[in-house]
Amino acid sequence: QVQLKESGGGSAQSGGSLRLSCAASTYLYDSFCMGWYRQFPGKEREGVAAIDKDEVTAYADSVKGRFTISHDNSKNTVSLVMNNLKPEDTAMYYCAADPYCIVVSHATLTNPSSIRRIDDHGFWGRGTQVTVSS
Repeated sequence: QVQLKESGGGSAQSGGSLRLSCAASTYLYDSFCMGWYRQFPGKEREGVAAIDKDEVTAYADSVKGRFTISHDNSKNTVSLVMNNLKPEDTAMYYCAADPYCIVVSHATLTNPSSIRRIDDHGFWGRGTQVTVSS
């Protein structure tokens, strides 16, 4: 069983920055991708950014150019640096490990089926709140 421990998040003003980090409790095989998803109140989770073992990244259109996902010290850790934050970025952010992702792409990140795949076969962190004030 893989546990994902998130840190970071909190509050920022519009235009500010925050950093989220996530560490997996065990080694993740090469087929795993890691990513960040967010959920607005009353809405389904949506993909924000993902990275695979080859460092290929994908971003949602709403965050492209503002957010950067990367592995930290190992392929079992991932960070999300969020710059130029907007009030509409306010949400609960979840770290995810997807064992069947293999290669990330914008299409798979933004397809709701990826969330269902993680629900069925992957792992989620407990979530961290990000609040951006105007």
